[in-house]
Amino acid sequence: MLSTSSRLLLLAFSSLMSVSAAAQALHPDKKVAKALQKVQPGDLKAHIQYLADDKLLGRRPGTPGYQMAVDYVTQQLQSLGVQPAGDAGTFVQRVRLRKAFSNPAQTKLLLSNGPDAPMPLAPAQEFVLYPNPDAPSVSVNAPLAFAGYGISAPELGYDDYAGLDARGKVVVVLRGAPKAFPSTVAAASQDVLAILQNAVRHGAVGVLVASQSPKAALPNFKQGVFSVLDAEGKVAASRSFVPGVQLLGAVSAGTLQTLLRTAASDTSAAYAALRAGRPASVALRSSMKATNISTYQDLDSYNVVGKITGSDARLRDEYVVHSAHLDHLGVGVPVKGDSIYNGAHDNASGVASVLEIARIYSHLPEKEKPKRSVLLVLQTGEELGLLGSAYFAARPTVPREQIVADINTDMPTIIAPLLSVVPLGAQHSTLAEPVNKAAEYLKLTVEADPEPEQNRFIRSDQYSFVLQGIPALHIKYGNKTADGKNNLNQTVQAWRAATYHKPQDDLNGTFDFEAGKKYVQLNFLIGYQVAQAEQRPTWNPGDFFGTRFGRK
Repeated sequence: MLSTSSRLLLLAFSSLMSVSAAAQALHPDKKVAKALQKVQPGDLKAHIQYLADDKLLGRRPGTPGYQMAVDYVTQQLQSLGVQPAGDAGTFVQRVRLRKAFSNPAQTKLLLSNGPDAPMPLAPAQEFVLYPNPDAPSVSVNAPLAFAGYGISAPELGYDDYAGLDARGKVVVVLRGAPKAFPSTVAAASQDVLAILQNAVRHGAVGVLVASQSPKAALPNFKQGVFSVLDAEGKVAASRSFVPGVQLLGAVSAGTLQTLLRTAASDTSAAYAALRAGRPASVALRSSMKATNISTYQDLDSYNVVGKITGSDARLRDEYVVHSAHLDHLGVGVPVKGDSIYNGAHDNASGVASVLEIARIYSHLPEKEKPKRSVLLVLQTGEELGLLGSAYFAARPTVPREQIVADINTDMPTIIAPLLSVVPLGAQHSTLAEPVNKAAEYLKLTVEADPEPEQNRFIRSDQYSFVLQGIPALHIKYGNKTADGKNNLNQTVQAWRAATYHKPQDDLNGTFDFEAGKKYVQLNFLIGYQVAQAEQRPTWNPGDFFGTRFGRK
């Protein structure tokens, strides 16, 4: 008999790959097909050339270079007849960012094992504490418990907290998930935000994430940790904080071994159990005392939001979102003599794609305009932890319950002809149908994710919409190549090693703008079908994400 996780995986993959066989082929109106051809590789290149120019200094949020990017995309949307849909009739939504720092000299963590004298751990070597964006001064004195991966997934028959009393304790966890979990579910389960939320639900007051490898470096927070504030100055979104958590830290593999010894266990036994899909949780005969002082720098950044109003009197108040992040890394450590992290592929190319989707809409006659309205959202703070999208998805400039889907574009990696695609997330909802129809129309093959270990489904802005119960997807390249070797992922891996998140990601690198054109056409056709459909997208019956986050 198939396990629960195997059935979910089979159901999800089948829904993605078989929909096109059952559904009628896509036949766009001639005027829609004509508008599709208005996308020109030269226009894509021009957008990328501006956004990745050295004068924008890497588009880091809160800098003049990022503001230049905001002004550029705003002007482009205006020129294409897109209406403002930000705050107070503008094209922008203010996003208040908080940059928090911990002072290592004032950060302390002491372990107590029974009657022995407390043992101080060495900062940056044996532990680090994340700055707390909500409390400048934190003091925690609590017992410890090992909670395995920190996952509770009853729908998959797995719970690290089963039989473990975590109330008032700091839980120690490993980043990971059972091998039996489907890749997207595994990725979501080991997201730090999910780990924190689950810890709070079980009464824990803090979380320490343990390294599995003795050689693994602990996180470095010299550049600060970002969160988003609401209008009242409270933390509205963060990848490292949820209300109820007083402390988040990381400890070395050696520290974990020390802690498990107090429970008459060891890391090898814990790892073996977890690898076998069995929780290895245990109360530790240890407690900890920690102090953490945080300082803050607050700054303003902006999402850009434009609207194409729908043509149907009943459906125009529902919205299909096309999103892409506008920010990048700014100026940083020089690599080969260059310190400007231009972000041409990541994500000027995605922003260019959204702008060209607007161009297609600008060429549609009124009677071919979509029934639903379309939002074009260029977000800040993706590189800081999906913060701009988290803020928009939770506090959109339109009624949140009226957003029916998000189609996100993040670093489509246009370095080779586009022959196949991977629609990350589409297998969880009825979005699989418009994906398959659009791909078939453009003669593209739809594939499963060739690199599930990259956890890409939770690493980009579409996941912020999923967390709000909104079906979402993110189109990435497939493996198909013209020579039949079908190993594009190997080419991309080599490119990524040399270019990704480096100053070398500029317009001097490798680009295939014809592939970019096809990405635009594909994403437009997916969104256009959703905008025209009588029914809004729904999560698949029994789907993990629909059950967890779907609107009740």
